[in-house]
Amino acid sequence: MARELDYHAIREIFDRFRASNPAPKSELCYTNPYTLLVAVVLSAQATDAGVNRATEALFRVADSAQKMVDLGLEALTEHVRTIGLFRQKAKNVIRLSEILVAEHGGEVPKSRAALQALPGVGRKTANVVLNVCWHYPAQAVDTHIFRVANRTGIAPGRDVLMVERAIEDRVPVDFQDHAHHWLILHGRYTCKARKPACPACLIRDLCLYEDKTL
Repeated sequence: MARELDYHAIREIFDRFRASNPAPKSELCYTNPYTLLVAVVLSAQATDAGVNRATEALFRVADSAQKMVDLGLEALTEHVRTIGLFRQKAKNVIRLSEILVAEHGGEVPKSRAALQALPGVGRKTANVVLNVCWHYPAQAVDTHIFRVANRTGIAPGRDVLMVERAIEDRVPVDFQDHAHHWLILHGRYTCKARKPACPACLIRDLCLYEDKTL
């Protein structure tokens, strides 16, 4: 596990992230909390670009829980068949839509517990929805964020929950709203798994990763 950066180094890192990208956004396409929820459920073990291609036509005909229920499993499956694990994901989307209609008036609930009670919705998915839709400082830790947090020393942890809590504890409050977006984008495009682009990294001088590329 990497050593931990101190408060001032972490603050400088996020100052640089913010200067480079003041208002980072999710790369998933969505129009409302419901379509974001569906997109994130579909994105497990799939790329955002692949999900966006599948949902472009889907969300034109089903952008609410009731419309998705009306669309039905067979038609939904056809829309998402290019996405990995599409059959199970389609079943989860239909079932969670039925629950939203029956128990929440068709609205996406605004609590982590209620979100996680929906089929196909884990803690990471719930945190994405809470953060993106309602600016709750929830940290959705995926493989990119886990890697960056440990490599850099920003928020080391043995598992995703430890890293999530470390980000909440160690990243200054004024960066919490966008923290997971900055970290995921940094991991996706700069601090890559196989060959991190260290020469182009804007936090290279602060990062504690010992195996930096030249």
